[in-house]
Amino acid sequence: MTELLDPRNDFLFKRIFGSDENRDVLLTFLNHTFAEAGKPQLTEIILLNPYTDKDAPRDKQSILDIRARTSEGELINVEMQLFNKYDTDKRTLFYWSKQYAGQLQEGQSYKLLRKCVTINILNYSFLPNDQYHNVYHLREDRTGISLSDDIELHFLELPKLDHRTVPMEGGGLVNWLLFLKGANPSQWEVLTMNEPVLKKAMNTLEFLSQDREARLQYEARQRYLHDEASMIEGAKEEGKAEGKAEGKAEGKAESQAEIARNMLRLGVDIDIITKASGLSVAEVKSLQP
Repeated sequence: MTELLDPRNDFLFKRIFGSDENRDVLLTFLNHTFAEAGKPQLTEIILLNPYTDKDAPRDKQSILDIRARTSEGELINVEMQLFNKYDTDKRTLFYWSKQYAGQLQEGQSYKLLRKCVTINILNYSFLPNDQYHNVYHLREDRTGISLSDDIELHFLELPKLDHRTVPMEGGGLVNWLLFLKGANPSQWEVLTMNEPVLKKAMNTLEFLSQDREARLQYEARQRYLHDEASMIEGAKEEGKAEGKAEGKAEGKAESQAEIARNMLRLGVDIDIITKASGLSVAEVKSLQP
């Protein structure tokens, strides 16, 4: 039997959940995510960036997220994060703000802005609690009164399912997350009894695992993701070491700008610096000597 590929690879994740033929798979996954947050169910979604052959896994500029619009005009962004542990909160807000502001053209009314939902599936623990699913909105701190419903951020943390077993019945979203986390195929029958639409996702994964070209693209993306994670980790450590060598106090935290300057002196690629420091490309370029 062919070894199954890892559905947490963002290229593969988009093939399974972000293609036009699997729109029902994405819709079911989204509805279970929203059900846990007490939100109404969706009846239809439109994929704004469906998977195509142009989604090149070897291209470092590829952003293999999934963007969709509901029948009410709300925008949804789903992204799988395999390795990038740095500045997850700021990165999430940055991309959410780009999606929100990107709805308007110059001169258009703010009234045209629609709600934007970001769903981050993380292959690492991020938030300091035991919940695998956390949801954030913009509310007043003491009364809980909502300022606006336009921002909604979901964080699904796969490592927090380490001690979860496959539910014998029901389970909703947890079935999908256990599939993504790599539930043994021997447990798939139970998962599909709980969630029949999961069968289509599993069939897609099996097909792609047996397809030579898909495996080559998957392996290329895995290498890039591993290399990127190693470069970010190495660049941060080298930047800190460089800063200490210049006489900085051992216990003093370096600012984002200081880390970026050190990385620039080391000749690190700007794309890596932005991910490691949390600064934008323009901010990094402004620090160049």
